[in-house]
Amino acid sequence: MGRRILNDALRTIVNAERRGMAKAHLQPISTVMTSFLKIMKDHGYIKDFHVYDPHRVGKITVELLGRINDCRALTYRQDLKAKEIDKYTSNKLPTRQWGYVVITTPNGVLDHEEASRQNVGGQVLGYFY
Repeated sequence: MGRRILNDALRTIVNAERRGMAKAHLQPISTVMTSFLKIMKDHGYIKDFHVYDPHRVGKITVELLGRINDCRALTYRQDLKAKEIDKYTSNKLPTRQWGYVVITTPNGVLDHEEASRQNVGGQVLGYFY
């Protein structure tokens, strides 16, 4: 259920980007979704996001920059070992220079570069570029 919510939210962001909108409204929300958006913000793919009423159904407003070409969440469970991260990213991302794979690890939700640096594996949540 949680991966479907994340996938719907990411598809809403991509559709808003393609239509040239400045903001996207996401509902329902989850903590995994806010962690995914925080990674996107840290790498400069979105401008900012605001969470409204996180204890109930909640809503997130995302301010877009126009940099996202595609972002997807995997609806199936994909386990990755630390030494397999580079191979996986070369298969999923268009080039090595841009794009990130988001992985949930025992150390929290991380992008593939940080997971390689910390030498931890986990489950793939999704990717964006």
